Amino acid sequence: MKRFLNLAFVLALVLGLLALTGCGEEKKAEPKAEQATEQAAPAKEKQFLAFGGGPTGGTFNFFANKMSSIISHTYDYLDVSPKGSGGSAENLRTLDKASVDFGIVYSGDAYLGRMGKLVNDETKYENVRAISFLYGAPAQLVVRKDAGIASAYDLEGKIVAIGNPGSGAALSAERFFKHLGIWEKMEPRNLGYSQAAADFSDNKIDAFWVLVGYPNSSIIEAATRTPVTLLNVNMDAEKSGFYDAYPFYTPTEIPAGTYEGQDEAVKTFQDSALWCTNGKVADDVVYDALTAVYAEQGLKDMATAHKAAKAMSIQSGIDGVSVPLHPGAVKFWEEKGLSIPAKLK
Repeated sequence: MKRFLNLAFVLALVLGLLALTGCGEEKKAEPKAEQATEQAAPAKEKQFLAFGGGPTGGTFNFFANKMSSIISHTYDYLDVSPKGSGGSAENLRTLDKASVDFGIVYSGDAYLGRMGKLVNDETKYENVRAISFLYGAPAQLVVRKDAGIASAYDLEGKIVAIGNPGSGAALSAERFFKHLGIWEKMEPRNLGYSQAAADFSDNKIDAFWVLVGYPNSSIIEAATRTPVTLLNVNMDAEKSGFYDAYPFYTPTEIPAGTYEGQDEAVKTFQDSALWCTNGKVADDVVYDALTAVYAEQGLKDMATAHKAAKAMSIQSGIDGVSVPLHPGAVKFWEEKGLSIPAKLK
């Protein structure tokens, strides 16, 4: 009897140990869901990217700063730093050389630069790719209200600030005034927006030109010190055939009340500011950057940073794009339901 009890005890002990061991092995054989996810999607390698903006006080600067912040805060593997620049043309050149990874370029500069038709520059900038439309940039030509200047033609013999050297503003001003035939009859000065506003208020210049989203801080600054008028440059553009010569410019208007003392809407023309990159940037980086900026919260943050960003939306994502899109952007916009023209792929 004693032998039987001992045998039963040993058998029960063995079965118990087997049960415990079996449970342990079963749990060990099944990895946790979190571990499985980590194995399927390993962490991406950290990347440090530069975003070419523009001069201090300009819309490019606001956009580059905010977009860099949104992307960096959304993705741990992306560290994007805004970089000051002369503006559109400089960004086009540095993007083409891959000296920066992102940048803002006017559609006209990107279009002409790709064909080697920029002023005094026959280089073909073919490595630049568009990512998205950001906003329309209206030409704004500011004069004193009491100056008796009613048209761009009246600037003959006047000193006009046109923007930083190599900026989209300076290039657009030169195109416009040359087309009108008064470029050689006026005195253009390469001044940034803030300096132009200061010199205008100090009566050192007669007018200044900006090509930015409205309201522009430099015009606001000038208007608080001196009564100003924005000229109707659309009138001169239509009469001179400017739109036929440069089809990437389109008529638009600046709403009444945008600036102090501006009681009526002002007709003008605009270029489109494009978010661009270069062909060397990885597809997933561009795709993720777009995902961050065009998320619901991203668009809200952009609109809070600058009123011009209210033009940004999924629907307007490729408006005004004049050069091929980056493959990462093509994927993003097609997933959002946009039809991409063959010339942009």
